[in-house]
Amino acid sequence: MERTSAIVLAAGHGTRMKSATTKVMHPLCGLPLVHFGVRAALDAGCEDVIVVVGHGGAEVTKYLAGAFRAEPVRTAVQEMQRGTGDAARVGVAAVPTDTSRVLILYGDVPLVRGEDLRAVAGPLDDQSTPALALATCLLEDPTGYGRILRKDGRIAEVREHRDLQSDDERAVREINAGIYAASVGVLREALASLSPNNAQGELYLTDVVAFASNAGERVAGVALREDVLAGINDRDQLAAVEARLHARIVRQWRLQGVTVRDGARIEAGVVLEPDAVVESGAVLRGTTRIARGAVVDVGCVLTNVSVGEGARIKPYSVATDSKIGPRAHVGPFAHLRAESDLAEDVHVGNFVETKKTTMGPGAKANHLAYLGDGVVGEGANIGAGTIFCNYDGAQKHTTTIEAGVFIGSDSQIVAPVTIGKGAYVATGTTVTRDVPPDALAIGRAVQENKEGYAPKLRARFAAAMARKGK
Repeated sequence: MERTSAIVLAAGHGTRMKSATTKVMHPLCGLPLVHFGVRAALDAGCEDVIVVVGHGGAEVTKYLAGAFRAEPVRTAVQEMQRGTGDAARVGVAAVPTDTSRVLILYGDVPLVRGEDLRAVAGPLDDQSTPALALATCLLEDPTGYGRILRKDGRIAEVREHRDLQSDDERAVREINAGIYAASVGVLREALASLSPNNAQGELYLTDVVAFASNAGERVAGVALREDVLAGINDRDQLAAVEARLHARIVRQWRLQGVTVRDGARIEAGVVLEPDAVVESGAVLRGTTRIARGAVVDVGCVLTNVSVGEGARIKPYSVATDSKIGPRAHVGPFAHLRAESDLAEDVHVGNFVETKKTTMGPGAKANHLAYLGDGVVGEGANIGAGTIFCNYDGAQKHTTTIEAGVFIGSDSQIVAPVTIGKGAYVATGTTVTRDVPPDALAIGRAVQENKEGYAPKLRARFAAAMARKGK
């Protein structure tokens, strides 16, 4: 089988984005724009992918190295932005010597999939067919796009909108979609022939079409749907394409047996299992994974969170970089900060905050607590108003609550401290040293009742208010 390399053109800054961030690094459904073109090329079967970078190249290279570290993706630098033809030259110079054909696409067309790229490359599979193919599309309003100009029905050239020479040319509705497949030999010759004789004074990649046609090569046009070819040049287009991509993501999960209510937001890296339920207003981000039968209720925001089978995340809970075990209940209005790890059947209730805390099977903290830097054992119960005092102003310290411990309401646990298995901590206690297993810890101020004193207090307060009124 012939070796195919892909070249993704991602060197432009994207001035119409009006941003310090280079265009291809703007997020779309949780991933940078450039991610989608690279993923499509890999899905199309390309043996390696060269991303041509320029503006913001270091940022793009760093991202790709992390996101595709196990796959054949690398970058090549276009030192001076002299047009798409020059960017393609940089990419072709970096392809392996045993590459026989090349796919070229732009890095700002995120709706293109591997199957679309395979369709464009398809005409090259037959040795009797053209050495160059390109994606085309018919638009009702082709304004701004390069037109496909034909002669005797055959593709003769692509002419950019600003270079069109007559009303007849402007009336052409068949446009160039910016995706090419070519034998590497023909492409090298075509790119070497480019000159900046156009309105922009740049080297146009589109001119390779005229070169191939004039050289006697038949150029194949492969029609693709308009909805997969939308490019992004400004924030409004970014929003419009993101809406399409999100609709595609939601439809994919619904067809795989997931209930996704209207108004939920699911990013591209999220994984959902059948019979999971995502309610309206929920937002799932990053690498979040929701297991079978779990429910993410209204208004929850989960970022890089693993949710176990049958778990219930109640309304308006927020979790980040955390694990929620099978059948656990979280919320409503709970906050799991980074490195929270809840085992099966754990309950974390309303207005409970956790951070870097592990809770064993069946442990509970149902109301109004802060559990930071903690280890909570199996079946332990943390009462309302409990605080793990984990920070001394310089360092964080760990609180260890062993299995079966009962912590009464309004307790302060001053770390580092360990409360032994089966111990009780009485309501209102401040724990400053270890509690042995099965012990009862009490640390309250002595209560004193002064009988008949309340009327004197009220009289004193009334006199003070009267003086203040004068």
